[in-house]
Amino acid sequence: MAGYIAAVAVLSPGYQLFQAANNTAVMVDVSASERGVVSGMLNLSRNLGLITGAAVMGAVFALATAAIDVTTARAEAVAHGMRVTFAVAAGLMLVAIAVAVVSRVRAR
Repeated sequence: MAGYIAAVAVLSPGYQLFQAANNTAVMVDVSASERGVVSGMLNLSRNLGLITGAAVMGAVFALATAAIDVTTARAEAVAHGMRVTFAVAAGLMLVAIAVAVVSRVRAR
């Protein structure tokens, strides 16, 4: 329980700080007449990303464990599934960072 609370205590403020800055960066150049549409699209893209990411990472974990039923999988299979899932997530983060850096360089 303490590990869960500690993770939520660290992740929640970080997520909130990122979302506030990200929303501001997106909305700063939008005209007043288009703010509602852009805000809706921003929220839709965020929710679709969260839902899709959770589903894909769950599928990666299930495939990496190579178990028919994850609830009865051996500890080694679960550990392997976690390693693969975190490796995929790390790779996706590196791609996102690269895209951000390239787009920032091009914007200058």
